[in-house]
Amino acid sequence: MNKCTCTPAGDWLAKGRQALQIEIEGLETVKSNLGESFVSAVELLAECKGRVIITGLGKSGLVGRKLAATLSSTGTASFYLHPVEGAHGDLGMIRKEDVVVSISNSGETDELNAVLPAMRSLGASVISLTGGIDSTMARLSDITINTGVPKEACPLDLAPTSSTTATLAVGDALAACLIEAKAFTAADFKRYHPGGALGQRLTMSIDTLILRDSDPVVKQETKLSEALAVMDKGHLGVVVFTDDKGCLTGILTDGDLRRLICKGSLDMDQPSSQIMIKDPYRAKKGSSVAELLDFMEEKAITVLPVVEEDGTLCGIVHMHDLLGKGRVKFSR
Repeated sequence: MNKCTCTPAGDWLAKGRQALQIEIEGLETVKSNLGESFVSAVELLAECKGRVIITGLGKSGLVGRKLAATLSSTGTASFYLHPVEGAHGDLGMIRKEDVVVSISNSGETDELNAVLPAMRSLGASVISLTGGIDSTMARLSDITINTGVPKEACPLDLAPTSSTTATLAVGDALAACLIEAKAFTAADFKRYHPGGALGQRLTMSIDTLILRDSDPVVKQETKLSEALAVMDKGHLGVVVFTDDKGCLTGILTDGDLRRLICKGSLDMDQPSSQIMIKDPYRAKKGSSVAELLDFMEEKAITVLPVVEEDGTLCGIVHMHDLLGKGRVKFSR
């Protein structure tokens, strides 16, 4: 191997950007080539009553391990099976209800193609991710997704780089579609991720995230002009209303305000109770972060009042805080 030549830092930067550009172009190619076979693969995987078994060798095997992990963590039971181990007895793990996803850029990996017929004989369906759409592996598969790229980012056009990135991305695309197909929720995600910062956050109660200081809250009979001043000061795009007992009675968002302006029905001196949105969405104190994220996503809202069992307002939660993006600031 030759010694490293002394190259100006700017040249290395240009070469690095060039490598990334090649990978981007590879992804664009795969995106353009994505067609009905992808749809068929999503439908087959979504209807799978067994497990999704990923197999591949070398760098493709590493991509397969990642795909199996992603699927398993998002509601699709999956595991990686080494093709050589499969040929020596581990095919006993395969059932007719399973779907096999076989990965090979060329589609001509001998060890892989040697076990695919046996997998099919066990009743499993086979999906192939390959750049060789006319390859042996493609012919042995029920569905073939084209992951071929124009060239590798490797200067020698040899080391798997663009091709593995593209295959990894297609695997992520399959997983993303399956999340929607199976209506997988944040609450489901929580069950599979009890550890780590994300799991802890999804499991925790919203009580510690309730915003109490300088909450944009006023009495329902407050003049609209005063209520809007409180909304502006709160920087949440919302003002919440309560009755004399402190119970939640209404809400007004900046979106509601824009709609009222368009209708020309805005009197700044009128009581807020006349235009506020009554009986608004609310969260119960003690709810989990996961539950609220699901609800807020379903209703397309970012701010939610939190109430006690008797309806007393105890604060407000913002989606950014539920996602761990830092506490909302109330002062400039």
